[in-house]
Amino acid sequence: MSSEPQQSTDSETEQSTDQDAYDMSHARLALTLCNTKNRAGSETDVQALEQMYKALGFRSTVRRNLPAKGFWEELEKFRDDLEQMEEPVSCCFVVLMAHGEEGILLGVDGQTIKLEELFSMLTNKNSPALRGKPKVFIVQACRGDRTDTGEVVPPAETPEKSGETVLLSNEQLPKLPTFTDILHVFATVEGYIAYRHEEDGSFFIQTLTDVFTNMKGHILDLLTEVTRIMADAELLEGGKLRKVNPEVQSTLRKLLYLQ
Repeated sequence: MSSEPQQSTDSETEQSTDQDAYDMSHARLALTLCNTKNRAGSETDVQALEQMYKALGFRSTVRRNLPAKGFWEELEKFRDDLEQMEEPVSCCFVVLMAHGEEGILLGVDGQTIKLEELFSMLTNKNSPALRGKPKVFIVQACRGDRTDTGEVVPPAETPEKSGETVLLSNEQLPKLPTFTDILHVFATVEGYIAYRHEEDGSFFIQTLTDVFTNMKGHILDLLTEVTRIMADAELLEGGKLRKVNPEVQSTLRKLLYLQ
């Protein structure tokens, strides 16, 4: 990667380590649920994730080749184990990798599980141990069968200016909304294919693990870099050029630094 990460000043670092950033000084846990059957290259993704977890100080668990119900059962066990821990938890990652369609994953038994059912298990309501803590879901799965050939951007085109958004702080509120502190990161946008190489692994997971491991910054900045790299690349499918980009859905209240 040719670009160097921007360096922050001491004052900027101090500003982002107190109320503006999540406390990452306690346990970091990761769960990877990956169906490798009929998904050549997925073991390469698991290896890349394990290396990333080690570099970022996460304790990880990997489960392979699950029936649809198994995704629920493994995530439920993961959540229940968190509730029993004596050590506080700072953050969790849940990586879901399988064949899929919009809103669902396919188990090795051919049955389906709704992503929303899995996401709901770790809300502030349903997971007290993670209440107010960042919960990151990473989904490597197709969300449909559409393909993107890309669009040409004229050199003279200038980006539109977006209006400013005012963020209201929840720091003084006695309660948190049920669905804050969650990050959903999908390998592709709604309705489209996610790409996976039979030897090199999936384009999304390989790009994400490389950026998260080798660059510094808060997670939304890192995901912007992941999107840039993926958007700039040209993929070949059946001899035809394709474009793809991830989709990020965030309700994080603070900055999340992994390094």
